Amino acid sequence: MNKIIISQTIRQKLPDLVLGCIACNVTISTENPDLWAEIETACKLIQSTTELEKVGSHPAIHASRVAYRSCGKDPARYRLSSEALMRRAVKGNPLYRINNVVDLLNLVSLETGMSIGGYDAEKIEGDVCFDIGMKNEPYEAIGRGEINIEFLPVFRDSVSSFGSPTSDSVRTSVTGETTKFLMVIIGFSGNRQTLETAELALRLLEKYADADQIEVIYV
Repeated sequence: MNKIIISQTIRQKLPDLVLGCIACNVTISTENPDLWAEIETACKLIQSTTELEKVGSHPAIHASRVAYRSCGKDPARYRLSSEALMRRAVKGNPLYRINNVVDLLNLVSLETGMSIGGYDAEKIEGDVCFDIGMKNEPYEAIGRGEINIEFLPVFRDSVSSFGSPTSDSVRTSVTGETTKFLMVIIGFSGNRQTLETAELALRLLEKYADADQIEVIYV
């Protein structure tokens, strides 16, 4: 696993922040009926039990929104991916089907409300630092093109920023050729839920992506 650190800049603003990092080998597939049955069940449960205006009050999402404000970013303008997923479920809109690894990551985020990044580990260069985006820092988000990451919590390697709780980047995206996967659970709400989310993620990675050579660290 690449060395992963939290910058002093963001640590001062978010003293309770914890990163749960899982590195493993995976097998990519595009068809997995059992996984999608789990996703559809989770979406139906969320739709039947959650009001749209209450999504932002979910404990993990609320903690993430508070963290955005602490970093200087408006969570209403740069919505968290976990919040966007939950809002889609509440509205009854189907989730996008990408591949088993991305889809199971979305399932974990749906069930926990946690912000989670997923990356092709072989596309990451050198050490990784969780930091705050800088002015005019380039960032091409998956499905969104260039976005303004100034004041946004971001992961950065020796090349550029490549991940954020709003959207991961094209550069390190998980594709059909991915064999080494890095998942980072961004614990804005602290240690306990990060540990519980990691346990769920590990179970799903082993069940649906044949994960092996698994390494887990907490930062």
